[in-house]
Amino acid sequence: MFVASRGSGQDMSRRVRQRVEENKVVSPSCCSVIGYEDLAPKPQHYVDWTSLSYDTVLLLFTRLNYRDRASLASTCRTWRSLGASSCLWTSLDLRPHKFDLSMASSLSTRCANLHKVRFRGLDSADAIVNLRARNLREISGDYCRKITDATLSMIAARHEALESLQLGPDFCERITSDAVKVIAFCCPKLRKLRLSGMRDVNSEAIESLSKHCPQLSDVGFLDCLNINEEALGKVASLRYLSVAGTISMNWRVAAESWEKLPRLTALDASRTSVDHVAVSRLFKSSQSLRVVCALNCPLLEHDVNFKGKLLIAKFDDNSKTPNDIFSHWRDLISNDETMRWIEWIISHSLLRMAESNSQALNNFWLNHGAKLLLRLMQSSQEDVQERAATGLATFIVVDDENASIDCGRAEAVMRDGGIRLLLTLAKSWREGLQSEAAKAIANLSVNANVAKAVAEEGGIDVLAGLAKSMNRLVAEEAAGGLWNLSVGEEHKNEIAKAGGVNALVKLIFRWPNGCDGVLERAAGALANLAADDKCSTEVAKAGGVHALVMLARNCKYEGAQEQAARALANLAAHGDSNNNNAAVGQEAGALEALVQLTKSPHEGVQQEAAGALWNLSFDDKNRESIAAFGGVEALVALAKSCSDASTGLQERAAGALWGLSVSEANSIAIGQEGGISPLIALAGSEAEDVHETAAGALWNLAFNPGNALRIVAEGGVTALVHLCSSSVSKMARFMAALALAYMFDGRMDEYAMIGTSSESASKSVSLAGARIKALKHIESFVTTFMEPQVFAAAALSSAPSMLAQVSEKVRIPEAGHLRCSGSEIGRFVTMLRNPSPILKACAAFALVQFTIPGGRHAMHHASLMQNAGEARILRSAAAAANMPREAKIFAKIVLRNLEHHHQAECSKGKKSVIL
Repeated sequence: MFVASRGSGQDMSRRVRQRVEENKVVSPSCCSVIGYEDLAPKPQHYVDWTSLSYDTVLLLFTRLNYRDRASLASTCRTWRSLGASSCLWTSLDLRPHKFDLSMASSLSTRCANLHKVRFRGLDSADAIVNLRARNLREISGDYCRKITDATLSMIAARHEALESLQLGPDFCERITSDAVKVIAFCCPKLRKLRLSGMRDVNSEAIESLSKHCPQLSDVGFLDCLNINEEALGKVASLRYLSVAGTISMNWRVAAESWEKLPRLTALDASRTSVDHVAVSRLFKSSQSLRVVCALNCPLLEHDVNFKGKLLIAKFDDNSKTPNDIFSHWRDLISNDETMRWIEWIISHSLLRMAESNSQALNNFWLNHGAKLLLRLMQSSQEDVQERAATGLATFIVVDDENASIDCGRAEAVMRDGGIRLLLTLAKSWREGLQSEAAKAIANLSVNANVAKAVAEEGGIDVLAGLAKSMNRLVAEEAAGGLWNLSVGEEHKNEIAKAGGVNALVKLIFRWPNGCDGVLERAAGALANLAADDKCSTEVAKAGGVHALVMLARNCKYEGAQEQAARALANLAAHGDSNNNNAAVGQEAGALEALVQLTKSPHEGVQQEAAGALWNLSFDDKNRESIAAFGGVEALVALAKSCSDASTGLQERAAGALWGLSVSEANSIAIGQEGGISPLIALAGSEAEDVHETAAGALWNLAFNPGNALRIVAEGGVTALVHLCSSSVSKMARFMAALALAYMFDGRMDEYAMIGTSSESASKSVSLAGARIKALKHIESFVTTFMEPQVFAAAALSSAPSMLAQVSEKVRIPEAGHLRCSGSEIGRFVTMLRNPSPILKACAAFALVQFTIPGGRHAMHHASLMQNAGEARILRSAAAAANMPREAKIFAKIVLRNLEHHHQAECSKGKKSVIL
């Protein structure tokens, strides 16, 4: 017997993580007006792209990323020369690339006029000096936690023209004041310095900046443990200062020192212990100070208002909307540079506040924070837009581990037009914006209402397009968005129509190694799509089987392994509706890889691999191949080790053994390998899915008399009796009863008699007690389906309407998913002649369940019985004087079911055995 394969769970989502509207160039040919002269046939003309002016080609180059520029430049000698123009290489965003010494050397010939570079991580930082960009003016880096003094000092020493250096927002814990002193000495033109997460910024470092960097006007020491407040008061050139997140500040000393700064225009004290006393003193004493930003400062109990001064601290229900606030601030400040600084520091603080995930800020996010982030995404500064989108993606997440979001916050974004804005930014030609916007869309789409809005606004097409990007970060976030959207059944076919399936499969081939996030998200999305019958066919057509098997075999990252196994499980879960089950089994290395994944140290990988093997074992060839690759041993070991594991793993381990045990050889091997004991333990689980699946496996195993005897010896009778009488699952009770019926229909008794006479006598006594116990509970189980009045009437009348009424009363709908072999059906028919009236009734009851019209395999079972001529035995049973009343009624119902299937076959013009 085998149960119809089932799909793995589809809901998976990931931690949530953007910008200017795309400028579109419209070809003149798209705007031509058709006149009468256009109606006459004309010869076909071809566009000579090489005839375009140099200015036009350069404009095209500026709208492309570096990779596409290289492709375009390779088309001809002229464009190759234009592609190397210095005006195209004034800035580089290296974050999505593996930027190392080799890449730096290859780019160095084009970097003579490079002014701005953005990078990510230590390896990229080490390679920057090899660009030989002596005129570099701006350096911005993130993921800089591992950068050391040595690396930063080398960067500073090689770039004397540097005017701006920003590292963050993650903490630069390995950078010390020594590096700051080197920066001050080597970069005399420095105007802006922003560093995050330093442990200590001492007076010597700050005084070096004051001495050697006379143009330094913008300083940010953010989220540092310690800053020398007095030394900062000596940097006379300062106009903008941020000490946000530095909680150990001495604000009395700070106010006393900073009030003397002659040019100080704006101060960021967000997330610090600043109070109204310090703010009041600074505003009163400083002649130049116009702005203080103090977001999320618990000691600032009330606003401090001064004419012509701006304090950004609290937002209440009477606050202006964010658009009005920014307009109000702009009117008050009347300085674009200061407004750009305000946007930057607010975006930084909002991101930090979002990362803190404090429930105390919930009202702020609902009423003001979401609107502020959306407003900042419309900034003219790309890094502000990116950070705002990241903040938007982060503040909605309340539980990163379980990937759950705050629905109220997500819907607040939707209400304020955030979906349309994010999709507009996702269509930007700037890849950094694409990545961050896609990340925010992905997280928001965990909410079903938002996911619906994303789909209605055309978001599926946008994400499917971004998934084709050659930029790894963009493709990764787009795949994450498709993963979350594909949870909804209504979105699956839309994703397929948009080309999402092909894009996801190609992602796995494009980045097979070292890109764990891309692989996990692409496989996760394919797993969800594969749960749909139509989409699963599309996945297979796109080469998804090969891609997923390659991932399961070669990838070492557990997240990708888990999703690949889940995708294969779902591909194989559609039974006879398509041939994906067989296709997966035929893919080289697929079954062997899944068997190996059951041995993974990660429970999620084990669970999905076992689920895939369960579904794949529905196919006869797969079942034997799984066993040949060591599947029996691996799954028995898994069942033995999962007693304290999740119910999902327990269910799938038992299910895979259930599937393999359909084969007699596998069934015997499972028993000999010690698989019965862990299945009995799982049958005692309180989880319905677990004990139901374990009961199915024990039912299959009990078909073999040797296994039946092992079940008795291992205490399985007690476990099965308990299930038969007390499980809330009708299916669990049904299969437990059938397992007990197999065990005590006489075949096990014959097997037990083999051995010495004393051993046989002992076994006989022991089996007799177990038999009495088992038959008692089998009888009680069948009786629970027998409504006295209905059965009394059915005993007097065999009218079709009466039999149909009984059939409806006893039907177990889930039993229609069970598929039995000819030998199993034959055993139940033979059981109709058993001396025990209880077993006769149980056998007839089982045959009713297997042949009721509408069951998935009812036609299959009817054909087996018709071809074996079982109708004659059923007629005899229905008329036998020694047959229990209920068994007679059940036998009549089975005959009626066979007649129904016979007529259905005849109506289709197929041959059938006449009853």
